Amino acid sequence: MPTPLFSYRKFWAECFGPAPQLPMSRAEMEALGWDSCDIIIVTGDAYVDHPSFGMAVIGRLLEAQGFRVGIIAQPDWTSTADFEALGAPNLFFGVAAGNMDSMINRYTADKKRRNDDAYTPGNTGDKRPDRAVIVYSQRLREAYRQVPLVIGSIEASLRRIAHYDYWSDKVRRSILIDSSADLLLYGNAERAIVALAHRLAAGEPIHTIRDLRGTAFVRKRIPDDWRVIDSTSIDVVGPVAEPTNPYIDTATAQCASKSAAVETVEAVTLVGNLSDKDAQAVIRIPSFEAVRADPALYAHASRVLHKETNPHNARPLVQAHGDREVWLNAPPIPLETDELDQVFELPYTRLPHSAYGDARIVAYEMIRHSVNIMRGCFGGCTFCSITEHEGRIIQNRSEDSIIREIEQIRDKSPAFTGVISDLGGPTANMWRLACNSKEVEAKCRKLSCVFPGICKNLDTNQKPLINLYRRAREVEGVKKVLIASGLRYDIAVQTPEYVEELVTHHVGGYLKIAPEHTEDAPLSKMMKPGIGSYEQFKTMFEKYSRAAGKKQYLIPYFIAAHPGTSDRDMMQLALWLKQNKYRADQVQTFYPSPMASATAMYHSGKNPLKRVTHKSDSMPTVKGLSQRRLHKAFLRYHDPDNWPMLRQALKKLGRSDLIGSGSKHLVPARQPGKQHPVVKPGGVTGSRPFATQHNGVVKVPGRRKRSGKR
Repeated sequence: MPTPLFSYRKFWAECFGPAPQLPMSRAEMEALGWDSCDIIIVTGDAYVDHPSFGMAVIGRLLEAQGFRVGIIAQPDWTSTADFEALGAPNLFFGVAAGNMDSMINRYTADKKRRNDDAYTPGNTGDKRPDRAVIVYSQRLREAYRQVPLVIGSIEASLRRIAHYDYWSDKVRRSILIDSSADLLLYGNAERAIVALAHRLAAGEPIHTIRDLRGTAFVRKRIPDDWRVIDSTSIDVVGPVAEPTNPYIDTATAQCASKSAAVETVEAVTLVGNLSDKDAQAVIRIPSFEAVRADPALYAHASRVLHKETNPHNARPLVQAHGDREVWLNAPPIPLETDELDQVFELPYTRLPHSAYGDARIVAYEMIRHSVNIMRGCFGGCTFCSITEHEGRIIQNRSEDSIIREIEQIRDKSPAFTGVISDLGGPTANMWRLACNSKEVEAKCRKLSCVFPGICKNLDTNQKPLINLYRRAREVEGVKKVLIASGLRYDIAVQTPEYVEELVTHHVGGYLKIAPEHTEDAPLSKMMKPGIGSYEQFKTMFEKYSRAAGKKQYLIPYFIAAHPGTSDRDMMQLALWLKQNKYRADQVQTFYPSPMASATAMYHSGKNPLKRVTHKSDSMPTVKGLSQRRLHKAFLRYHDPDNWPMLRQALKKLGRSDLIGSGSKHLVPARQPGKQHPVVKPGGVTGSRPFATQHNGVVKVPGRRKRSGKR
């Protein structure tokens, strides 16, 4: 059992008490009576003292342990001056890129430089460098070579081993090597960073701390008392009879072609129970040099890593980089509810640091009146990095803690108008959902609890969430509680009462959901349910909207150019969009983020959801700029600028019959002769922008406009 997060004896500096805001200057430190900081966090985001910002969570958590914590936010990386502003910390520097990966933050999916940054005051786009963790670490090594250096955040977490880098189009080595950090913390790092701080404070050298879960480090050799397991010996190469997976209920993959993608993933069957001998075993995955040279080996390494993500049965991994070994300890044990409550109820001001004055921080404005109710995701979508970072076991806050945060927003935020903008997290409706059996959960190595069907061992009861919604609405001063986090609609339909509650009380006109595609081939590579699940939810949504007398619309999101998607798949999606009278204003193009399974597909052309060999079938990947633009054009079939490209593609696909002016045609035969007006998101001036227009929705019966006469 892990040490409870708040059970450590506090460091002596607790006598200073909590700071009104964590200091960002020597003057602030002196005002607090500090001669030095114990820990300094360097971050690529502006410092916002709010539990949705990582540097605030880690900073306040360490403060609660008795440590003095300083913040260096968005330093000028062209010299060491900003990195020396607070002096050297007594224990260590913690380096983070921020809430987002710095490369994804700065570049579009087409590798074009962004001009804005929602995490920067004034929304300016040049306050953080590319590969921020590496750059910040290098500057700190220049300034303070002997001070322990610890890296974390999602950027470090997703680059903990050799990884395909979309922006350079090559496999890069572990970020540990390039940053020269002493330790990397991945995932939700509260347990590791608290234990690390106390052990360093007790005088233990950082290079001897090698047993913390959720950490990675570099060592010269593997200790003699560890047994090394070659990854190819457990993920067997060649034809092997597929064993029965006792944890999957194929019956729930109902209406295969409609309700779920028909191509199933292989049962995850690496090693079941951890035997005594496995307790001192480490899995060797192919070296950096090997995966750089061989895309099939890269896909294999990705597959093994994703199978070793359950904290209850995962084993350490090791990957050679030349004459050095990058060692990954097993993932962290999830926080218990009382621990997570305490983390979220630390003394945050819920405001940006006062040094920013009246400057707008867009990311803060988006979430300041939202409440995070959980962490983690068991969906396993291959294009998403949530599971790799937060894990697939849901960590829940208590209902009482959530209500207390709503009351805090009401009492402390001067901008609060009575609307809670979201009760959610990585997903809106996974709160309190978990495996029915702790024993099964401890042994399971499945990549998803809901693909290809919902596991029979998954508790999908959302009635506790209904009770939470009702209690939140009853808080004095709250006028409306909206649900803005992504909704897992295949789970939602398992509890019709939940859908009714959501639709009746918590939709602000539009509800965003993400079917991502309509065709089984790409959906099976995404590990997403088939479009039939969306249609089932849509039917319920419209039914309960009519019953409530409300005009409400679903806003579906789709991905263009995902691995496994053909031009014909995109054509079929475009036809579905037109049939359902959807017009996408903004489209998502697949973005190969580090470590994601879909990124391994993109780079290798292999499917790591199944055993990978050099003879494995290749799958279609969309890499060329022209094809990526074509796939985006299919999503925006209604845009005249895209019609010439689409006509050419339809002829090539043998579907010239879709060119014409009829209702069943996709694009007209002729180009308009004059400049067409640009359709702004939302369609109506002054309306709330949204990503998809929905035209021709059936009117809601039973409601009439008042004439003004009685």
